[in-house]
Amino acid sequence: MTAKAFLAALLIAFATMKPASAENLIVSVSNHRITVTPNYSGEELVLFGSIERGGKSLPEGTSYDIVVTVSGPRGDVVTRRKERKLGVWVNVDSREFIQVPGYLGIFANRPIDNIASPDTQRRQQVGLASFSLPQRMGPDIANVVASDPFRSAFVRLRTEHGLYREQTSAVTFLTPTLFRTGIPLPAEVPIGTYDIDIKLFANGAFVARTDTAFDIVKVGFEQFVANAARYHGFLYGLATALMAIMTGWLASVIFRRD
Repeated sequence: MTAKAFLAALLIAFATMKPASAENLIVSVSNHRITVTPNYSGEELVLFGSIERGGKSLPEGTSYDIVVTVSGPRGDVVTRRKERKLGVWVNVDSREFIQVPGYLGIFANRPIDNIASPDTQRRQQVGLASFSLPQRMGPDIANVVASDPFRSAFVRLRTEHGLYREQTSAVTFLTPTLFRTGIPLPAEVPIGTYDIDIKLFANGAFVARTDTAFDIVKVGFEQFVANAARYHGFLYGLATALMAIMTGWLASVIFRRD
């Protein structure tokens, strides 16, 4: 092996080396598949986790912090700003958010600012303020600061509907290495796959992470209607129009005055 080849292999080895800390996270959720029926009014999942310590773990008595980020499914969203002109509310500006999660939940055992520094928060996308919500800025797509008016309005509206949330006392440590948290899912939660990202911190430093996922699906007649609208749009529209005509005709027959 030449000197250059050996140096390249050595650099790759260093780049792929794991941190000296040997903590591992093992997690599980109470349900990996949630079914949405006509009477669905929301649900709460429970996530349990354990911190496994290895031979190179941090010293005994180290205080750990956990941040759980739940996100999904993603899609493009347009946010519009309105102003009152001549007594009428009109759209004066808009901003398109690119592939942002329909649901975003941040759950931690204490305030995010007490867990990690602002720089670490940005790198690890920990907390609502640091989570990437890219926007289309002319021909470019870029993330913006948390104080951006469109971003602030977008997060506020999603928060009001329970779709975006940050709860800094939601993770409970049952023992120094065993934790749990609830994941509330409102009635308006979108259908799709949800990713759960769990990050472990110690003394302000990022230590380890793991992930899992769950699905929210429609079943029964609602699923049939959704599939018909998505995959058979023309027939679905035709059937809807015929049903409206028949309903109108039936109503005219029932309430007809002779």
